[in-house]
Amino acid sequence: MDFSYLLIEKIGNVEIIRMNEPNKRNALVMDMRAELLQAFSEAEQDDQVKVVILTGEGKAFSAGGDLSSIRHSKHLETRKRLQSSQQLIMKILEMEKPVIAAVNGAAAGAGFSLALLCDLILASEQAFFVQSFVNIGLIPDFAAMHFLPLIIGPQKAKELMFMGERISAEEAYKIGIVNQVLPSETLLIKAIEIAGKMAKKPAVSVGMMKKIVNQHLNRNLKVLLELEAQGQDICSQTEDFKEGVNAFFERREPTFQGK
Repeated sequence: MDFSYLLIEKIGNVEIIRMNEPNKRNALVMDMRAELLQAFSEAEQDDQVKVVILTGEGKAFSAGGDLSSIRHSKHLETRKRLQSSQQLIMKILEMEKPVIAAVNGAAAGAGFSLALLCDLILASEQAFFVQSFVNIGLIPDFAAMHFLPLIIGPQKAKELMFMGERISAEEAYKIGIVNQVLPSETLLIKAIEIAGKMAKKPAVSVGMMKKIVNQHLNRNLKVLLELEAQGQDICSQTEDFKEGVNAFFERREPTFQGK
């Protein structure tokens, strides 16, 4: 399949999926989400592919959701948009092949959440992570409210979500989000090296480990996905959301009124 928003490369038994919308810092526009689902589905069915690497083209991993597309969303549209993305979330989690996130730059909002879905996270020294949803009056989505507390504990997770402040790759490593921090020029080289080592392991064994761990830890995930879709839809109809998005595009500090 030809992709408009992705670049696909295969090196031996490793497939590299690059998000490629540099003009929007690889924001997760809806067409890109559909293409990611297709790309992961094809990788899952390809017997030659043993490990997948997900990264971003250009300076960003992913800036998260495309605010220009949700700026004037109507009631229930946000819920439907999130529900349509749940297939992608479950595909990454349920495919019996490891997925490595090579975070090459900004991982913001849903871009941060997307990295959390992966089995390993390698980050460039230039990368940073931010749960930026609160800064525009929204709640974390793409399952971040499930995975972030699971990985770093609820207190630290709530701090990151409530404050919406960026953390460096080094800080993300210290609190357990990132597996390794690497120089930007060697990030993908190291990711391919690790993926190549994984690809030589028994595929069924690795697949069963991923499947069992994820099924055990994520038993209530589908409930959370529906709750986040409902909550995000409510937040998207508030005056604070409108103010947050306007402030973002106008490059100023928002003034929230709690309504």
